[in-house]
This record gives sequence, C-alpha cells and structure tokens, in this order.
Amino acid sequence: MLNVLIVDDEPLALDVLETYISQMPDLRLIKRCSNALEANEALKSHQIDLMFLDIQMPQLTGIDFVKTLNDPPMIVFTTAYPNYAIQGFDLNALDYLLKPISLERFMKAVNKAVEQAELANADHHQSGIAPAVNDGLDFFFVKADKKLVKVNFDDIIYIEGLKDYVIIRLMQGRVITLQTMKNLEDRLPKNLFRRIHRSFIVAMDKVMAIEGNMVEVMEKDKPKLLPIGKNYRDELLELIEQKKL
Repeated sequence: MLNVLIVDDEPLALDVLETYISQMPDLRLIKRCSNALEANEALKSHQIDLMFLDIQMPQLTGIDFVKTLNDPPMIVFTTAYPNYAIQGFDLNALDYLLKPISLERFMKAVNKAVEQAELANADHHQSGIAPAVNDGLDFFFVKADKKLVKVNFDDIIYIEGLKDYVIIRLMQGRVITLQTMKNLEDRLPKNLFRRIHRSFIVAMDKVMAIEGNMVEVMEKDKPKLLPIGKNYRDELLELIEQKKL
C-alpha cells in the first residue's frame, strides 16, 4: 500500500482526490495540504510514497516546490493548464493529470505508481540486458522475472525509464528489466530508435505525428503522447527532415 499526500489550494480539488483515493485499495491517504509549505512539513513528518501535487498555488508553485526536494516521492502533477506538461516530465514526474480529473485517468496514474513501487521492491541483484552475441541480430534478450526474455526490435513501440529500471512497451504487452536507459540505448540500432527525452526512447517507425514538443505513437490502438526534451528536439527534427530513419 502506498502512503499518499495530496496538495492543492482548492478545497474542491482536494475533495475529489480524497474520494478517488478512498476507492483505491493500493492507496492510503496520509494528509491533505493546501500549499507547498504544509506539504513540506508533511514530508518531514511522514513516509510519503506518492504525492498528487497541484502546480498553480500561491507562494510556491508545485514545480518550484519539487525543485527544492532532495529526495522527492513519486509525483503526479494535477493542473488545469496543459502547457506545464513538458516541465512536469523534465522533473521526472510519474504522470500529469489535467483537471477536471476523471476516475479512469486517475486510476491509470495510480497503476503506474504501483508498478514503479513494485519495481523498486524487486530483486536488485538481477542484471539487465544479456551480453550481445551478434550485433547484426534484429533482437536482444533482457533479464526479466528471473528469466531471459527475447525482444524483437520490430515489436518495440517505445521505452520508458523509471530510475534504475526500464519498461519496454511492445506491440503486445511489455517487459520490465533492471537497466539504465543509457545501457539500453547503446544496444539499440540508431537508425531505428531515437532518444527523445531522458526518460523516453521511441521506435521511429512507430511515430505517427509530432506536434509541438510531443511525439504521438499508438499504444493498444490508442494515441499516446511522449514528451520531447529540449536537448533532443533539434536532432530529432533534423533526422526527420533528412529522412535518416
């Protein structure tokens, strides 16, 4: 069970989150706070695993508050303003919920938090990617669930980094392995995959569109938006323009 802190200067928004949390067996609400200063004290007094944090608040915004934390819990930003999404992802936020928040969207964020918590509690002694046998192969093996799992390059949609782990999102299902994004990036053919953010690698043939600072792919027959980090955007657009895919 995850200990949860909710932070918002709007009482109605706190009420909605509290109601949702009460319906989630994996969550335990520890405290509700109306500003960043209250939240800071709560983090000192309690073991918090997950914080739902509003961005636009008086005195200190949610984004600026996270920047002050040396060891923040998992963060899910909540806001009525979509233009903060990139800043949220740059702070390694777990998710970004737009108000009014639906129960379905809230549940997706919770499932992601539970998934990351399970990863953190997994066996840290398992190694990640198995050594390469032949660089010309169109697949590799990763260690997951105490076994070697074959991953075909053609099946990969995108790869998401979660601290010391990566989630390889496939056409059918996913594979979770203890591995750094850098090590995995080095194993992937650069003509097929591109790092677009410090937390995301995308298969270029799965890119459906690019709009602003977001890449659109299809996951489970639904559009999925991935952020483009400012340090990766120019190179990505140059590759597309030159058709070096």
